[in-house]
Amino acid sequence: MTMNDTNHAATERKKVNQRDLAADRTKSEILAVATEEFATNGFTGARVDAIAERIRTSKAMIYYYFGSKDGLYIAVMENVYSSIREAEENIQLDHDGPARQTLRTYIESTFEYHERFPMFSRIISIENINNAAFLKMSQSIKAKNRPVLQTLERILERGIAEGSFRPDITPLDLHYLISALCIYRVSNRQTFGTIFDVDFADEAVRDRQRELAVQGVLLLLAPQNELLPVAPAA
Repeated sequence: MTMNDTNHAATERKKVNQRDLAADRTKSEILAVATEEFATNGFTGARVDAIAERIRTSKAMIYYYFGSKDGLYIAVMENVYSSIREAEENIQLDHDGPARQTLRTYIESTFEYHERFPMFSRIISIENINNAAFLKMSQSIKAKNRPVLQTLERILERGIAEGSFRPDITPLDLHYLISALCIYRVSNRQTFGTIFDVDFADEAVRDRQRELAVQGVLLLLAPQNELLPVAPAA
């Protein structure tokens, strides 16, 4: 191979890399706008034309990357699940310290994630209205969510070994409890806040509800609560 051939090959690789980077940027822009569109209008009300208009691209370009409106919506769901799981992986958890403190850090971080990114709760609420029909089509969402149970299993095992956690709560139980306490204030803040005159944007309200979530979970896990055992799942 001559020097000219080597330079030509290097130039072509650079062009390919640049095209790939541009494609990734375009797909990220589409997903960001599509997330807002679906979260605001639901699957049925969302318009691909509106998404294309906002990012100054064509409907054909969106379909080129995602295949269809269904494919775009599934990609949005995969992306929001990936985002929260990546955020969980980045939590600075002390796996050598007391399990109660590690779990507190996890719950507080999860609470703050949902506070900062309400689009997650909106998209998941919409998909529940759809009876998870589109989620079932995804090839990756189940796999993306397995690590959260592994993380919680490690914390529970340490807490049980320390004598600070009861042994009959599973990682899935714990994930369910934390999700319920952190997501409800986001998904129901408008109705709950209006009925009971609660300002969920108030910092004192947020701090109180975050601490209630932490203490509620930790109290339920306390060993003395074995006096009220939870029946195992069928």
